[in-house]
Amino acid sequence: MPRICFTLQVDPARLDEYRARHERVWPEMLTALAECGWRDYSLFLREDGLLVGFLVTDDFAAALAAMQTRDVNARWQAEMASFFLHLDHGTADRAMRPLDEIFNLEAQLAAQTGEPR
Repeated sequence: MPRICFTLQVDPARLDEYRARHERVWPEMLTALAECGWRDYSLFLREDGLLVGFLVTDDFAAALAAMQTRDVNARWQAEMASFFLHLDHGTADRAMRPLDEIFNLEAQLAAQTGEPR
């Protein structure tokens, strides 16, 4: 199952507010993410505003497309857009570009032993 990691840049002047917004994400948004195939989804925030997202999904393009059909996603993206710097595509969900995974411990251990992990 593909693991996805992406980065975005949060305005360093708004980190506290950004963190506060994620303490209580709207229940409807949480449900939409789960229903659209976003599993084990986490965000990590560095003190300079670097945001790293990680999730597991069967098909990232399909998971993104499914979220685009949800009204709650449009509302959430509109509320959150002002927190981000360098959004060339208008909203954070459209600016996400997965990073290439170059090392995975579990995969290499499984390759060594010939056993699935």
